[in-house]
Order: sequence, then structure tokens, then C-alpha cells
Amino acid sequence: MRYAVLDGGKRLRPLLVLGAAEAVRGNMDAALRAACAVELIHAYSLVHDDMPCMDNDVLRRGKPTVHVAFGEATALLAGDALQALAFEFLAPEDAGIPERTQAALCRLLAQAAGHAGMAGGQAIDLAAVGKSLTEDELRQMHRLKTGALLQASVAMGAACGHTTALARRGLEEYGRALGLAFQVVDDILDVTADSATLGKTAGKDALHDKPTYVSLLGLERARSYARELLEQGRAALATTGLPDTQALLALAEMVVHRDN
Repeated sequence: MRYAVLDGGKRLRPLLVLGAAEAVRGNMDAALRAACAVELIHAYSLVHDDMPCMDNDVLRRGKPTVHVAFGEATALLAGDALQALAFEFLAPEDAGIPERTQAALCRLLAQAAGHAGMAGGQAIDLAAVGKSLTEDELRQMHRLKTGALLQASVAMGAACGHTTALARRGLEEYGRALGLAFQVVDDILDVTADSATLGKTAGKDALHDKPTYVSLLGLERARSYARELLEQGRAALATTGLPDTQALLALAEMVVHRDN
């Protein structure tokens, strides 16, 4: 479990939680627990995603994947345990976090990780191998597989404080644009970066005949689309009425301009 979580990674999802909580002046103790929980869910999903029954990958965050290092059965159990630990983090005893906030955080994370989010998107992804998808179908797949957890990270941060309906709507639109931008850039990097830079196997989407934004739109149009999504995220933050969204804006810039 430590091997899966503690080395490498951008920590984007927890940073989004903390950035959103800061923007709404929320309970930072609750936000820190939520940040840890969402990273544990992300880590578990990578452990399972890399296994032979899924993507069968051997490299993650610059080192052998968990099933390569410890065996498939241990990797499966480690992923299961990380998922359980995430929800344990969100419901502590005597931590001074209102039970209503704890429940809201658990609900948001469960929805993002389950059939209507990450797990459902992964199922669509597996079923789409070797098939042609329309842009709308590809967008929906990635809104679930990748975008749901990123969007939930923003929502969880916001749930740690009190917000107006206008702010919640703007943060939701920001999270939606950011989640999709992340996947578009991931697809671009899969064909433009090498494995050493990425910390995972480059070129595996084409190798596995998976539909991507690059295969559907072409490289330059995919790059242009990522920039469009960044502008959508910026515009959404401007509608929130929140006094300080600089951290969220910086994270959006990082997502689109990253090289791994």
C-alpha cells in the first residue's frame, strides 16, 4: 500500500481539494482528510488499472507496477485496502469535523469512484478497445473515467466550507473542464513523450488500439482543444464570485502545460 501511494505522482487531486477549500475558506482539517482520501482512491485505481486483467502495464510512476513488484493477488488486496482506508479517513472519531460534512464528503467520493464515475468509465474504456467512438462518446467515457474524480476533488474541497449556489456552479464547471483537459493532455503525452518522462509506458494507447483524442481529432486539434478547455476553466472561476481562486487557476495551467 505504501509502495502504491507514497512515491511519485503529481498529487493533483489532493491539491484541487485544498485549493477549493481555501477558496471557500473551509475547514482545513476536513479538507486535508479529503485530500488524502481522494489520493488513496486514485492510487487504488492505478493499482487495479495496471493489472493484467485491465491494461497489463509494468511501469507506473517510474517504477515497476504493484502487481509486478508483489504479485497479482497482493496487488488486488492492496487496492481494495486503499479504497477502504480512503473512507476511514473521511469519517474519523472525535476530529472536530461535523458529521454532516463527513457524510457529504463520503457521498461525493463514492459517487465519483463508482459505477456512475471512475469504475463505469473504465468499463466503457475496456469495451471500446478496437472500436471507433464519436467525439461525444469519447468525451462521456473520459468524463467518467478520469474527470469524475477530478471534479469530485473540487466539490469535496468546496464541501468543507459554505458557498453560494453561484460559487458551487462555477466550481462545478471549472472541475468539469479541468477533468476533460487532463485526459486530452494525457492522450497527447502518450504519443509525444517517452516512458522515462511520463513515468509510465508511453504509446500504450495506440498499442492497445484504444480510442483517444489524438486518434480521433489529430495531434494539433487535440492540443487546441486542451487550450479551449483551459479557457473554459478560467471563465468558470471568474463566475464564482470567490475572492481567491489563484491556486485553482494555477492548477489548471499546470494540467494543460505539463510534460508528464
